Amino acid sequence: DTGAQYLEDISTAYWFSEVLFAAVEMEVFSSLERGGKTIEELSEEFKSDTGGMERFLHALETLGLVYRHGPRYYNTRLSSDYLVTGNDNYQGNSILWRKYLSEQWKALPQCIRAGGRVDFGPGDKDTVMRIERMRRYIDAMDSVAKAKMHEIASLFEGVSLEGGILDVGAGSGAISAGFLERFPLLRAVLMDLPEVIDYCSTMIEKRGLKKRVSCCGTNILEAWPVSKKSFSLVILSNIVHAFSEKEAAGLLQKASECLTDNGYLIVHDLFLEHFPQKAALFDLNMFINTYNGRVFSRKWIEEELSRLGLHKTGFIPLKTDTAIIVASKNKEGIGRIITDPKQQLISKFLDIGFSQVLPVTVKDIHVSEWTDLRCRFGCDSYGKPHCPPNSPSSQKTREALKDYTHALLLEGEPPTQSFQLKVLKAEGEAFKSGFHKAFAYWAGPCSICDNCTVDIEGICTNTANARPSMEGSGIDVFETVRKSGTSLRTLRDKNDFVKYFGLLLLE
Repeated sequence: DTGAQYLEDISTAYWFSEVLFAAVEMEVFSSLERGGKTIEELSEEFKSDTGGMERFLHALETLGLVYRHGPRYYNTRLSSDYLVTGNDNYQGNSILWRKYLSEQWKALPQCIRAGGRVDFGPGDKDTVMRIERMRRYIDAMDSVAKAKMHEIASLFEGVSLEGGILDVGAGSGAISAGFLERFPLLRAVLMDLPEVIDYCSTMIEKRGLKKRVSCCGTNILEAWPVSKKSFSLVILSNIVHAFSEKEAAGLLQKASECLTDNGYLIVHDLFLEHFPQKAALFDLNMFINTYNGRVFSRKWIEEELSRLGLHKTGFIPLKTDTAIIVASKNKEGIGRIITDPKQQLISKFLDIGFSQVLPVTVKDIHVSEWTDLRCRFGCDSYGKPHCPPNSPSSQKTREALKDYTHALLLEGEPPTQSFQLKVLKAEGEAFKSGFHKAFAYWAGPCSICDNCTVDIEGICTNTANARPSMEGSGIDVFETVRKSGTSLRTLRDKNDFVKYFGLLLLE
C-alpha cells in the first residue's frame, strides 16, 4: 500500500538524520579524508565494536556519504566538500545545530496547545547557556551563509557597488563578507544583539576584514543607531522570519529608510512558495523555537516593499531552499540586477497561481513506452482529440526533447480546465520573455473548451489552444516529478487530494 509506505517513510525520516548527526559528531569524515580507512582501523580509532562499525559504514554508504573500494572506505565528493572539518565549505556546525533543535521539536504538542513557544529549561534563563546557544547558532548560520553568499553576490555583477553595507541581524557577517570580497570600495556595518556582535568580532578578524567592518550592538526592534539614507546596500538575511508580521514590517521600513537614493535592499529568507514542504516545516520550527517568528509568503514581502515605495526584482529562487527579493528606490537600478530569465519566469508563474514551479533539466524528464498502454487500457478518454493515439508518441517526445535543455514543472490542482488555462498562460509568458521555442504539456485529457470543438471527422478545430498531456506523450510523470525532489504518490481513494503537474520546455 503506497499510502502506508508514504506514512512510514515520514515516520522514519529521523533515522537518516540521526546517522548523519552521529557521523559528523564523531568526525568520521575527517578521519576518512586522510587516505581512507578499513573497518578495523576505524574501530580502533573510535574504540568501537567492528561489527557495529561495519553496519554503521554500510548505512553511510547507502546514503551516498562514503564508498568502499576493497577493504577500505572513502569519502564521496559530497562528504569531502562539506563534512571534513577545516574545509571552507564545512557544514558540520549547521548539521549539529539541527541535532540540537531536534530536542526542542519534542515539545511540538505542547506548543500547539499553548499557541506558541514554551520554556525548554535552564538555557532560556541562564545567561551563560543562552550565549553559548547563540554562538552555536551563529556558527551554524555561518556555514549556511557561506554556501549561498556567492550566488547572492553574483546577482550584482552588473552594479558598481561602493559606500556602506548595513547587515541587519548580521550573525557572523558572512553575507557581507561575500560582498566585501567582490567589491573593494564597500565597507560594512554589522548590526545585531550586543552579545552576538562581541562574538562575531573574532570572526571578522579571521577573515582579515577588520579595517573594513565595524560592529553595532543593538536590539534591531528598537531605534537603529545608524544614519538614514546612508547605505548603498542593506541586507536582511535570514532575519525577517524571526519576527511577527508587525515587527517584520517595521524592519522593512527601517531598512528602506537607511537606503541611499540608488541603494539596494536584499531580503534573503525562506518563503512559503519556494520548497513549500521545507518552508512549512521551518515555519513550525519558528513556532517552536521563537516567541513569534514565522515564514512569510513572497507576496506579503513584495506588498510591504511596494507599500514603502520601493521597486523590486520579484522573487529570485536560489538553488537551495532560500530565495531573495532585491528592492530599490531607483527603478533603473533594479534593471541592473543580473537574474536568470528562468528565475523571472518562476516569479511570474507563481503569480499566475501555480502552487510550485520547479526547474528541471531535460535529462531528468523520463520518457517511457508503458504510458500509452495505461491510456489505451484504463482511460475512457482514449481516442479523443489530443489523447493517444492523437498525441505525440514516446519516440516523438524523445526527439523533441533533443531541441531543449531546460524545463519547468508547474504544480497545480483541479479543476482541470482552470489548470490547463494556467499552463497555456505560462507558455505565452515564456514566449513573450524571449523563449521562442516554449512548449507546454499539461495534465489530463484536453478540457480547454466548455464543449469540445471538433469538425465532422472528429478533428479538433481549436489547435491554437490545445496541448498534449505529459502522460499522453509518453512522459512518466511520477518518475519525472520524483527526480525534481518533490513527493508524489498514487491515490488510494478518488476523494484524496489531487496534484496536477504540467511541463514547460524552454530554450
